[in-house]
Amino acid sequence: MSILDDARELAASGPVCDACLGRAFADRSFGLTNAERGQSLRIAAALDDDEPYDAVETEACWVCEGECARFDEWAERCAAAIDDVEVETYQVGTRAPPLVEENEILLREGAGLPDDAGELFKSEFNREVGKRIGRLTGTEVDFTRPDVQFLLDIEADTIEAQLNSAFVYGRYRKLERDIPQTEWPCRECDGSGYKGKELCDYCGGSGYLYEESVEGFVAPIVMDVMDGVEAKFHGAGREDVDALMLGTGRPFVVEIMEPRRRNIDVEQLEGDVNAMADGAIEVEGLRLATYDMVERVKKLDASKQYRAAVEFDDDVTDEDLQAALDELTGATIKQYTPHRVDHRRASITRTRQVYDATGELEDARHGTVEIHGEGGLYIKELVSGDEGRTNPSLAGILDTGAVVTALDVIAVEGEDESFEDDDFFKD
Repeated sequence: MSILDDARELAASGPVCDACLGRAFADRSFGLTNAERGQSLRIAAALDDDEPYDAVETEACWVCEGECARFDEWAERCAAAIDDVEVETYQVGTRAPPLVEENEILLREGAGLPDDAGELFKSEFNREVGKRIGRLTGTEVDFTRPDVQFLLDIEADTIEAQLNSAFVYGRYRKLERDIPQTEWPCRECDGSGYKGKELCDYCGGSGYLYEESVEGFVAPIVMDVMDGVEAKFHGAGREDVDALMLGTGRPFVVEIMEPRRRNIDVEQLEGDVNAMADGAIEVEGLRLATYDMVERVKKLDASKQYRAAVEFDDDVTDEDLQAALDELTGATIKQYTPHRVDHRRASITRTRQVYDATGELEDARHGTVEIHGEGGLYIKELVSGDEGRTNPSLAGILDTGAVVTALDVIAVEGEDESFEDDDFFKD
């Protein structure tokens, strides 16, 4: 049978609108809407049969039950749903009425066409409503990670407009000790601030073990500026609570859920965060980032550079210290899970590299060492040996007790590439 014969069979089933007629041939030709295909086939059949052209009103269609006449209406409702929201990209999904899906099958079966001939009703709805949304709002369709995703439930006559998260990347320096990276809920009251009806004695009723955190300084301000409902802080690893984060800072991403503002002044935001932190932390290099930056920050292989103040149990000469540091440079370190973290880390032996180790003595019992090592290298244990759990160690090589009295992280950089890749930024 020819395409005109198939079109005649479809049209003979009852009043079928141009869109539903053309949709069965959506894989034929390009640059046409299904409605244009259907009308063209109807006209061509009328010419071929030398019969009067008989148009069908979309509202009378037994297949879509008139829904193909509502593309403009649905698009206008979607545009109204985000009227006061800043978005640049969108995607449309449609939940088709079961009766319409059944009618589509019956239409094709009646004409002897495969069930999957052309395209589905919901696919056309997504495209036609989507094109109109783009024109009304000045936005672009994005099939990967749009700013807003619309779900059209035709049977329920409802629209869900789901705002996807926005992301701000930057680096932070932590300039005061005893500040954790993320909020640290009290383990005694599970962050509630109460034990029963009484204030928790352990945290003083605050719900947190530490009153301040890097997350607490940064995330609420970003969430307020972007008018979101929740914020998550993602860091490229983390430093000990009692360690400083200096130098180039540590990469991080703040994720804002359901933001109503995306076009923000990141320089102003940077100034606001630093003013609020009042010297406890600093952020720099804030940029709007893509969704993929979260995984990059959390998973990109990174090396770290540390500076540690060290106290020795016995007198150490400069010659012995330099020899020990030379032995550590380039060494492969085996570290069984340290005592101080074995309550939250799996008990395994990790192998890490020391790229460089330098240092100098202040006196026979005190010195400063700088270690550049592979990510995941436990520096305190590299110095102390952790009762033999880390080997080799500075203490083991010097054959004396050694402990880190102050630790600073001075660089966090990608092993093979920079965190700051333009492909992961939106500006």
